[in-house]
Amino acid sequence: MRVVLAGGGTAGHIEPALALADALRRGDPNVGIVCLGTERGLETRLVPQRGYELALIPPVPLPRTLTPRLLTVPGRLRGAINAAAAVLDQAQADILVGFGGYVATPGYLAARKRKVPIIVHEANPKPGLANKLGARFTEHVAVSHADSPLPNPTFVGIPLRREIATLDRLATGDKARSYFGLLPDLPTLLIFGGSQGARSLNQAAVAAAPYFRQAGIQVLHIVGPKNTEEPEPSSGGPQYVTIPYCDRMDLAYAAADMAMCRAGAMTCAELAAVALPAVYVPLPIGNGEQRLNAEPIVAAGGGLLVDNAELSPDWIARHLLPVLADPARVAHMSEAAGKMGRRDADVALAKMVYDVVHSAGAGR
Repeated sequence: MRVVLAGGGTAGHIEPALALADALRRGDPNVGIVCLGTERGLETRLVPQRGYELALIPPVPLPRTLTPRLLTVPGRLRGAINAAAAVLDQAQADILVGFGGYVATPGYLAARKRKVPIIVHEANPKPGLANKLGARFTEHVAVSHADSPLPNPTFVGIPLRREIATLDRLATGDKARSYFGLLPDLPTLLIFGGSQGARSLNQAAVAAAPYFRQAGIQVLHIVGPKNTEEPEPSSGGPQYVTIPYCDRMDLAYAAADMAMCRAGAMTCAELAAVALPAVYVPLPIGNGEQRLNAEPIVAAGGGLLVDNAELSPDWIARHLLPVLADPARVAHMSEAAGKMGRRDADVALAKMVYDVVHSAGAGR
């Protein structure tokens, strides 16, 4: 079987694609996998790191408003479609699986042109333009929200990396805290804002460092590589550990009793899968999808939700510290979060790929 994955641009598109690739390889080490991408996206680093072939096509970001750049789109899109079609031809693709973003649009159009079966995977409650288009070309639509507006939805969840999907936080907790230089027996809060950090979240958390110390709570704070926030040194009280980046998020999750973070689709899926409750601080821009990602988990009792504008040291002291000081409540929230998670989405999506390819082969 030969599969082309269109999931370039951001980590939210690339990581589910790579998790699917890993699941396909576990099922058949000889499966052929090619990832579509552009020279601008994170895929230029992430895909080769994971050992998969990357085929680059021209980027065609669509303007969100009526500008003169809109006039250049048809010609540039045609070039990207032709480049994607050439990748499908060279790979002798049996199927294209798209995850949205600007790489997926030419991928879907090229697959339709070459009569290659398509699967669309949508991670967000509000589908983007690319997946709205792709869903018009196929009956095979995998979604991560049961009430997705896309046609013919099949709920599978978001494919996750194996080290996350198989993580046992309780069994790994002591090792994980030792890895980050934390004590084994103190309530621990993990703070992160994505690969680049989040300035407003960082500022509120660092300013609340004295409150954390007074409450006997230790903190692991992933500030992001471009951020310099760091609490004032203190000779007493629990540790407040800041690191610029973390390539072992499985250990970061295992070290924590609770998280404070943004509410991207991948973040919400990972935290629910490992049963880690969180304070979700949705990104205040875009179409509000981060709030929609977090709301079902919060409604089930697996977290708290606070607007970015309301997050402050005072809010942390009044709303978060009492939760961390109550182990029974943290345990209840962990159980509730875990019920909202899915650890086998990669396997479910891989089965869908096999089924569609075999069905298409039988119909020839």
